[in-house]
Amino acid sequence: MSIKPATATAGAPSAADPSGFAAVHGEADRQLADVPPDPVMEAYKLNVYYGDFHAVHDVNLTFGKNEITALIGPSGCGKSTVLRCLNRMNDLVTGARVEGEVNYHGQNIYAKNVDPIAVRTHIGMVFQKPNPFPKSIYDNIAYGPRVTGMKVDDMDELVEQALRGAALWDEVKDKLKQSAYGLSGGQQQRLCIARTIATRPDVILMDEPCSALDPIATSRVEDLMLELRSDYTIIIVTHNMQQAARVSDRTAFFTARPDETTGNRTGLLVEFDQTRNIFSNPHDKRTEDYISGRFG
Repeated sequence: MSIKPATATAGAPSAADPSGFAAVHGEADRQLADVPPDPVMEAYKLNVYYGDFHAVHDVNLTFGKNEITALIGPSGCGKSTVLRCLNRMNDLVTGARVEGEVNYHGQNIYAKNVDPIAVRTHIGMVFQKPNPFPKSIYDNIAYGPRVTGMKVDDMDELVEQALRGAALWDEVKDKLKQSAYGLSGGQQQRLCIARTIATRPDVILMDEPCSALDPIATSRVEDLMLELRSDYTIIIVTHNMQQAARVSDRTAFFTARPDETTGNRTGLLVEFDQTRNIFSNPHDKRTEDYISGRFG
């Protein structure tokens, strides 16, 4: 089923798409299995606590090879917390505790014998705001391979490949020794993506990667995501419903359940499906209310 009706205006509501968002999806003809046939990562009964606070409750997700998955939902619903669990970034948060499993190619990354640094080599992260190091463009890319002891025959070639992979090479090839701080915001974010792929990960996590960018830079990063999908599994957190509809293959919608006693909000996974189904025919009314703007 095509998400974008032949007579619809992109982004306009219709009877089949009351939210108006499914019409902007850029990959309407991509055929997917109901369940990812070749899962790269799986979260099983994932629960996250910060001290006594139960932040995320019983999340089950499967991430397919060469797919983009979007995590959406209102603020405080736990989607960024879940994302950070996928490469053990929550290990760096005082008082954080993770229960359940996060399996990467069948290996639980929270097993006692697993090195979190090694996990982050295979599962890279791009953060909400561009965070280049106070180094040259070249040294930003070379940093990861150097500190992880990655065997590199030709660092110049690796830097070029990473920058080409992030669609940035043509813009910076003549100023590789200049400070990364001289780049625009959109260029800095693509530099951070290049820095991530320089260590040759399998999975790229992106936490609201376009929230600090203007529409033109956002479009460049979205196009880049679709290009990178052929080589990587990508998981993004976004508040931008149109972005989720444009770039993702599958979408997980989260909401938050307030505790009647404390008022603390625990994140819950409401629905996880192909993006075309989430935006055109959600099974849960809470999902429909959120994507149509009636909630959140």
